[in-house]
Amino acid sequence: MAADSRFADYCCELLASAGPCRAKRMFGGWGISVDGLTIAIVANLGGGEKLWLKADDENRRRFEEAGGERFTYEMQGVPRSMNYYTVPEEALESVQLMAPWARQALACALKAQSAKASRPRPATKSQAKPAKPATKRPAAPAPKAKASRKSAKG
Repeated sequence: MAADSRFADYCCELLASAGPCRAKRMFGGWGISVDGLTIAIVANLGGGEKLWLKADDENRRRFEEAGGERFTYEMQGVPRSMNYYTVPEEALESVQLMAPWARQALACALKAQSAKASRPRPATKSQAKPAKPATKRPAAPAPKAKASRKSAKG
């Protein structure tokens, strides 16, 4: 069953302190972004739709101490996780209670963007292989000189 947009829209309202939010369909759930940066996702991993905020190594512990659950799913029988965490239930009640969590998620998204921009880009195919030298077509054979009638008779 497709996720309903009402909860994603409500989450956008809650996260408004981070900036104007936009919810877009993403992998059966919703991605919530501010200025093109994904700060949250709304997904149902079996316990109903939940809001998951972007985290990183620096603030992961704060989410865990607040009882946050890490976004973990199974792919081909292997558990996988992403740096997104749930927030305390009371934060889902108001923009004011959500504000510090929203700002943290935006800060994580900005750091991730900055780190991505500073990484060296992998070589593209055109950079990885030197260009092949242009091969020249063989010149057309020169037209044969016509023998004059005199030399043919004489």
